[in-house]
Amino acid sequence: MTLRERIKNRLDEWTNPSSKELKEILQSLNLSLDDLEPYLQSPEGKPYYRKLLYQNEIVEILVMNWSEIECAPHDHGESKGWIQVMNGTSVNTIFEVKENGLPREIFDREYREGSFFFAPKKGVHKMKKEGRADLVTLHIYSPPIQGMKVYDLEKCAACVVSEECGAWWPDHIRQKVKEMQLK
Repeated sequence: MTLRERIKNRLDEWTNPSSKELKEILQSLNLSLDDLEPYLQSPEGKPYYRKLLYQNEIVEILVMNWSEIECAPHDHGESKGWIQVMNGTSVNTIFEVKENGLPREIFDREYREGSFFFAPKKGVHKMKKEGRADLVTLHIYSPPIQGMKVYDLEKCAACVVSEECGAWWPDHIRQKVKEMQLK
């Protein structure tokens, strides 16, 4: 059975998984770094390269491998999910969004290989690789991410990005669904 078939068999049975169930699904897949290795590519000047492993109307699962570049603060729209550190160490920084719309950093936490951390609906965070080891993370979200908001704190701006853009300020106009000035 291929990796995609294994994931599909596990994910297609769900209609509205809770946060707890999403973590249990991710754990039950029991994926190893060796399973994910064929899907990893160079981030090529971006914070990470991501590969969608499987998606249906209810849930999606992605693998990401990280460069030395920190991603921008972002949310996951109306999606909630879990992130598993498959290799290396990640620093996850959590933000609070104030009335003016600007995120303010409130704390960060280090997660090592084997750790899981939650990404709440509308929660704003950023991630980066810590140390020398390659950082590889596995992500599960429900529903699949749409309407992800990315923040540029220096410009006091935010934009909703298209699916082809990740957690960084878009390079191309077509990657911006909506841009807004904050403050």
